[in-house]
Amino acid sequence: MRAILAGGGTGGHVIPAIAIAQELQKQYQAEVLFIGTARGLENRLVPAAGFPLQLVNVGALNRVSLAIRVKTLFDLPRAVFAAGRLLNEFQPDVVIGVGGYASGPAMLAAIRRRIPTLAFEPNVVPGFANRIVARFVSAAAVHFPETAERFRNAVVTGVPVRPAFFQIPRKPYVQASPTLLVFGGSQGARAVNQAVTRAIRPLLGRVPGLYVIHQTGERDYNDVLAAYTQAGFPAEVHRFIEDMPSFFARADLILCRSGASTVAEIAAAGKPAVFVPFPGAADDHQRRNAEALERAGAAVVVEETKLDEVWLVDTICALLEDPARLARMSDAARAMAHPNATRDIAELAARVGGIQNPATD
Repeated sequence: MRAILAGGGTGGHVIPAIAIAQELQKQYQAEVLFIGTARGLENRLVPAAGFPLQLVNVGALNRVSLAIRVKTLFDLPRAVFAAGRLLNEFQPDVVIGVGGYASGPAMLAAIRRRIPTLAFEPNVVPGFANRIVARFVSAAAVHFPETAERFRNAVVTGVPVRPAFFQIPRKPYVQASPTLLVFGGSQGARAVNQAVTRAIRPLLGRVPGLYVIHQTGERDYNDVLAAYTQAGFPAEVHRFIEDMPSFFARADLILCRSGASTVAEIAAAGKPAVFVPFPGAADDHQRRNAEALERAGAAVVVEETKLDEVWLVDTICALLEDPARLARMSDAARAMAHPNATRDIAELAARVGGIQNPATD
C-alpha cells in the first residue's frame, strides 16, 4: 500500500497524521509520504518520526489580510501543480488530507487525477481546506457526528489519542483536597494564565484544600510561579508537561483550551473540564468543539471575554463542590471517546484505496 498524508501546520494536524501513518505501516506495511509546507510543525515532527516529507509553497486563505489572500490565490495553481507532480512520482493508492495549508492543493490534485481521497476532520466545523474538497472526496473520517453531514461518505472515527489517556482509571470524586489541572497548550495561554493568577486568593478562600497543577508555557512561567508563591498557594507550576496522561490522572477537574486533540484527550481520560475556547481560532472551531462536550454534559464553557475573577471562581467552585456532578461529567466525557480511532481511520483509508486485507507477516 502507498499513501500520501497531506497537510499540517499545527500539532493538531500533524500529530494525528503521524499516528495514522504509523498505523498504516503497522497494519498494511504501507509506504508513506507526507506533503507539507515550509512553515508548519511537520518540518520537525515528520522527519523525527521517520517519514519522508515533501514541501509545496502555499499560504493561508482564511482569516488573513487581503494581501496574503491575493498572494495565496496566485500561489495556489502552482501548489496544485507541484502536488500533482509528487502524486505522479509516488503513485499513491490513497491521499489523506489532514487539514492545513498543504492539504487543499494535494487533495485537489488527487481529485483531478481520480486518485482515492480521504479527508480527516477533527473539529466540529471543518477547516478551510476540507471545506473546499468536502463534496468531492471519496470518504471522510470525522470526530463529531454533526460534522458528518458536510462530507461524502463520512464515518465517525474520532481522533487518534495516545493509549495512555484511555488507561487512566476512574477517579473517585470527593470534596476534600481536589486537584485542578490548568493548561493552555504547549505554548501556554496568556489569558488563562492571567485569569487563574487573579483568582488564586478567592479560590483558596472558597476551596481550602485545593491543589493546582499549572502548565504555563515558557513566556508566563516566572510571573505565574511568583503569583502562587506570593499567595502561599499549594501548586506545581511547569513550563511544559511531557507526560500529560499522568497529570490527567491526578486531576479532578481540568481548565484548558478546546482544540480538537485536547477535546479528544479529555474524552479518552473521562475528565470533567472547563473549556476556555481560543477566540482567535479559525472559524471559531474551539468554541464549537467545546460546546459539543457541553451539550453532552461533559464540560462547561467559559468564553474568554467572560474570564474575569468572579466568573472563573464561581464556575470552578460550583463544580468542585459537587462531586456527583463531576462523576456525571466524567461518564459523559468517556462516552464520547473513540479508543479505536487510529485503527478505524487506517482501515477506512485502506478501503478507500482498494486495499482489502491487512498485511500479514
